[in-house]
Amino acid sequence: MLKVERLSKRLGDFTLSNVSFKVARGEYFVLLGASGVGKTALLEILTGIIPVDSGTIQLNGADITNERIQKRGIGLVYQEQALFPHLTVRQNVMYGAKCQRKTRGKVHSLIQTIAREVAIKHLLDRKPDTLSGGEAQRVALARALITEPRCLLLDEPISSLDVSARRSMRALLRKIHRSREITVVHVTHDYEEAIALATRIGIMERGRVVQTGSPQEIFRHPKSEFVAHFIGIKNFFSGELVKRGDQSGTSAEFTTAGITLSLATDSESGPGNVIIRSEDVTLSTRPPSSSARNIFKGTITDICPARFGIEIIVDIGVEIAALITRESMEKLALACGKEVFVSIKATAIKFITA
Repeated sequence: MLKVERLSKRLGDFTLSNVSFKVARGEYFVLLGASGVGKTALLEILTGIIPVDSGTIQLNGADITNERIQKRGIGLVYQEQALFPHLTVRQNVMYGAKCQRKTRGKVHSLIQTIAREVAIKHLLDRKPDTLSGGEAQRVALARALITEPRCLLLDEPISSLDVSARRSMRALLRKIHRSREITVVHVTHDYEEAIALATRIGIMERGRVVQTGSPQEIFRHPKSEFVAHFIGIKNFFSGELVKRGDQSGTSAEFTTAGITLSLATDSESGPGNVIIRSEDVTLSTRPPSSSARNIFKGTITDICPARFGIEIIVDIGVEIAALITRESMEKLALACGKEVFVSIKATAIKFITA
């Protein structure tokens, strides 16, 4: 297990502040955050490249906070690969084992095994400047694996690759994680990448880890507006829930920023947040005759292409996002400034206790 407790480090104007998280042995843990939140600095602290100001780092029960880099049992793969241009692929991979005083026979055996594992056997006698981005990243991964690390750290290893190479690299990382049962900490700014790889996710914001959980837990129960927006949830609102006195015990009203939403929930009255999927927001140009309990009149403020359709932003007192097809947009003749009706079923609104 990797255990980080109350780790802090001042780096110029930036501070990693009381970072705490645990990664179970053999787990694939993804730290997700925007550029500049301290993800790379955190990895370099875990490896010993940057010393900590305070806090502790434990790996499999041993305190490695002040241990030498070579003794930590941690491998690091950077986004930029950092391969030595004057060395062959074979020599680059071997370099990772130099400081461990492995025998020549052991190193040769490891190179053959790892080269097959990461599919670079045919590249061993080439120089880095002849490699594609995906090939170079595989070489950097092999160089880390030859040290036989107890924990593998990956710094944005996929973000600079093209779509095809990215897909291939994800598959390789999943394969290595399964076959070696190695503990992995992978940092990225891409939520889809996190979902594809992680058994558990940590969200970073301004030098802090603000939420951890499985991908499903993070998506279903974001603890803040920052987390919700970062993972692509546009409709996240904070406010106050008031239960109604009906027989079902599940009917309630939620007030936020001057509008009131009807929803179905077993939660008790009190402060909290609601999530509404963009796909569950229906638009019409006339008052709808549907059974939806939430109908608002608003004005379109923005229209933009989205991965699975067109995203329409409507101001109904708060801005709410609706995801519709291009055909629906053209049929309704939607445009910025146009008035529309927004419908949301009570069952489509998810309440999260604060």
